[in-house]
Amino acid sequence: MECIVRDVPIYYESYGSGLPLILIHGYTPDHRLMKGCMEPLFEQRPGWQRIYLDLPGMGQTPGNEQIKSTDDMLDVVIDFIDAVIPEQPFLIAGTSYGGYLSRGVLQRKFAQVAGMALICPVIFGNRSQRDLPPRTVIVEHAQLLAELSPADAEEYGSMAVVQDEQNWKRFRDELLSGIRIADEAFLQRLSQRYSYSMDVDVLPHPFSKPVAILVGRQDHVTGYRDAWRILENYPRGTFAVLDRAGHNAHIEQSQLFQALIGEWLDRVRESMAVA
Repeated sequence: MECIVRDVPIYYESYGSGLPLILIHGYTPDHRLMKGCMEPLFEQRPGWQRIYLDLPGMGQTPGNEQIKSTDDMLDVVIDFIDAVIPEQPFLIAGTSYGGYLSRGVLQRKFAQVAGMALICPVIFGNRSQRDLPPRTVIVEHAQLLAELSPADAEEYGSMAVVQDEQNWKRFRDELLSGIRIADEAFLQRLSQRYSYSMDVDVLPHPFSKPVAILVGRQDHVTGYRDAWRILENYPRGTFAVLDRAGHNAHIEQSQLFQALIGEWLDRVRESMAVA
């Protein structure tokens, strides 16, 4: 499907019906990242509309020279939400850069958001501000890496904390497939203004709806300690640090991911029924 926002044809896929959930992928992959980890949750969970979009310059959404910063990217996401689910309550979930954008959506759409999930989120846009653990590999699989092309081995090996056949296949299908088609020139320009111009974590008051924040203990890209700093914004927030998991914690700890995000969805349903 396609939605024209600020002269940008936003590619998106929508599944199911019910309470909308906007799902935002990270920087350089596409909607398949979120679709791969989230769709299994809804096989036995009706009543949710899942909306997966490709951000500009990623997947099937082209970049646009008018988008020069993350502030601009947020404007596009906000306008997309207004176009596809106008004035409806909704949930927001994002991974990595998608978590950074999700907090911007919450700040701008505070009253409309019924719940939020942040998966290995970017807390500080400026990497030099991040409190990062050292690069760690817990399960090595040298033979697997040797069987891959040098480019694939480098891409996967630089990220994987648990190297195995199943994790590689998911990385290939859900992340690498998007990374390979990203508009690198556009994203390189955008990366010069990757940080918001405002403090995205200043809210009108603490967000009292259900929140889940999942981080990888071995995540050397966005870390895990920084996310603790924003927890007091979310009095209904679950904060989980997953061992044996790096920046792709949703893959490397898939069972815990499914359990914790499923429980978050249940808490949202409960909170809306009470309201």
